[in-house]
Amino acid sequence: MRKFMLGVAAATLAFGTGLSAETKTVSGVLVDVTCNTKQGTEKATSEGHADCAASCAKKGSPLAVANDKGIYEVTGAWTENKNAKLIEFAGHKVEATGDVTEKDGKMIIAVSSIKMAH
Repeated sequence: MRKFMLGVAAATLAFGTGLSAETKTVSGVLVDVTCNTKQGTEKATSEGHADCAASCAKKGSPLAVANDKGIYEVTGAWTENKNAKLIEFAGHKVEATGDVTEKDGKMIIAVSSIKMAH
C-alpha cells in the first residue's frame, strides 16, 4: 500500500508541474551538450566535429539532438554504459523517437529508438 501511495504521489506531482510527456520523433545532429554550449550549434553540428562528438560520447558526456528549434537532451536506456548504444550516431544526422518533456526550460527526450537520417 505504501508503494502504491508513493507512486500516486509521484504521478500527481509530475502531472501537477506540467511534466507530461509526448511521444515525438526529433530530427537533427546528435551532439555533445558541452561542445554545443561552448562552441555553438553551428560548429557542434558540423561534419568535421563528428569525431569529437563520438569521443565525448565514449566518455559518457551528455548528448542531445540539435536542430533549428534547439536541443533535446537524450536520457533513458540509450545513455547507459557511457552512451554505448549512441556512440555510432554521435556527430551524425539522426531521427530519435521518444517521450519529449520540458523541464526548467530544457527539452528532454527519453529515446526509445534512434536511426541515421538521410
